[in-house]
Amino acid sequence: MIKIYHNKMCSKSCAVLDLLQEHQLDLQIQEYIHDVPTKDELLELLTLLKLKPLELIRHHEPLFQEKYTDMPLTDEEWVDIMLENPILIERPIVVKGGKAVIGRPIEKVINLLKGE
Repeated sequence: MIKIYHNKMCSKSCAVLDLLQEHQLDLQIQEYIHDVPTKDELLELLTLLKLKPLELIRHHEPLFQEKYTDMPLTDEEWVDIMLENPILIERPIVVKGGKAVIGRPIEKVINLLKGE
């Protein structure tokens, strides 16, 4: 089973979804903007990605630029901000076999599919 945290308004996310669908894989799609991950799910994703919460945030997103630039928050506070504003979460995220990658560039997803 492969899971993609997808934003249908993002061309990169759509490209990764197309790649996964072309391979006819057993796929679970979560449109995380509307179906926001739970706090536990987000913490698990961070663990799988080996990232700190601030590293998973889209720093060029206008909301981030307007409200959160240079804010000295804790990891837990950043997690809560992502849950309240899922548009700030990097995308797409693909999970397979206990590993996860952010699908930028798409080669990261290809390597994940190969088991690399």
